[in-house]
Amino acid sequence: MFADLWQRACERLAAQLPEQQFNTWIRTLAPAEFGANGVEAGTVASLRVPNRFKLDWIRSQYAGMIEQVLSDLAEHPVRLELALAPRDPAQRVAAAAPLRRDQGAAVSQIALPPGDAGTADIPAPVPAATRHKLNPALTFDTLVPGRANQMARTAALHVAGAPGQMYNPLFIYGGVGLGKTHLVHAVGNALLKDRPDARVLYLHAEQFISDVVRNYQRKTFDELKAKYHNLDLLLIDDVQFFAGKERTQEEFFNAFEALLAKRAHIIMTSDTYPKGLVDIDERLTSRFDAGLTVAIEPPELEMRVAILIKKAEADGATMPEDVAFFVAKNVRANVRELEGALRKVLAYSRFSQKEINIGLAREALKDLLSIQNRQIGVENIQKTVADFYKIKVADMYSKKRPASIARPRQIAMYLAKELTQKSLPEIGELFGGRDHTTVLHAVRKIGTERGKNTELNQQLHVLEQTLKG
Repeated sequence: MFADLWQRACERLAAQLPEQQFNTWIRTLAPAEFGANGVEAGTVASLRVPNRFKLDWIRSQYAGMIEQVLSDLAEHPVRLELALAPRDPAQRVAAAAPLRRDQGAAVSQIALPPGDAGTADIPAPVPAATRHKLNPALTFDTLVPGRANQMARTAALHVAGAPGQMYNPLFIYGGVGLGKTHLVHAVGNALLKDRPDARVLYLHAEQFISDVVRNYQRKTFDELKAKYHNLDLLLIDDVQFFAGKERTQEEFFNAFEALLAKRAHIIMTSDTYPKGLVDIDERLTSRFDAGLTVAIEPPELEMRVAILIKKAEADGATMPEDVAFFVAKNVRANVRELEGALRKVLAYSRFSQKEINIGLAREALKDLLSIQNRQIGVENIQKTVADFYKIKVADMYSKKRPASIARPRQIAMYLAKELTQKSLPEIGELFGGRDHTTVLHAVRKIGTERGKNTELNQQLHVLEQTLKG
């Protein structure tokens, strides 16, 4: 029964992951081996990984997704076991070969992954003209619009329609799983639909780092320039990964300047705004901030409900609206977690052969709901906001009203409403017995200002990321 399970799992993972991520981390793996440990224990899938760096990265980033996909396809729980693959003597000799002294000093600046040194696991370069690495499923049509992504989506649509003109570069920032990658793929796909001959390339920042390492070791800098300096549109995810990698930053700066000089467009994503990036050269961060910087926020309730209903339809299932509201109220962090919750509910319904209702959703998500309810408390929010604005925690409950105290207090009330399950009266009680109308005023005031005040929006983003850990 397991003969083609890994192949089918890979096909599904290829559809769910950006092509570059799938090709780099999943496609090159040897097929998993399956063994049954009895009905109660379920099935064990053993996956051999070529080096420690890949093993750690797959365990932290993809293991949960792989387990979920295998379990869905097998229609019973599958547990994933990761282990290092044995290496033959020839590989060990190659990995142990020392770099020349002039190579070693420079490569140390661009931080080769720990574990096995060398380039055996770095993907071979692919000409930009033949491979754009876009996921065709990630389009503007499949992106659910809402207040949380409205500005970023509008800017992206503008770039797709008129690349090289306004908003160049476009810098999109936000937390994990909010749709940044979907948006940049949507721009690339829209441009190629209008201009099939356009030279478009999507990649993760790690791929650019790998390309710099490879070309630096081989002294093939013309290859690097040919790949990156002649594009019409460069889409690059997670530029915060450039932190501390001086040679990588130098090469990206050169590519950046070359592309802007020929009026090509650059779109970047990051987990924080340009000025918040650490260990990245100031001349780069100033370039990042020179076009348009926009945030994608955690989706609001109505948007989360719409995402659940639309994703369920795409999976051939019907999500009742009351169930969608229940899940959306309890899963607030990001779209990725929302989709994960939906998969659990759908899988639980299929395995138990029961219709989808609130009771089933509550049972399917009991572990997640338990963790979610423990994660962020009003007291934690008050302490975090007080530390951030350098006031006393006691000022959160006091009757003092100077702006230096009242403003952080309103921000803390806003975050308490956004990040916890507390009602307005409950929040008011925790802020020194204030009336619920005071809390409502603070929530509306900060929510409205957030959409207009870039500095406030950035501060709230930092606070939210801190609180979510």
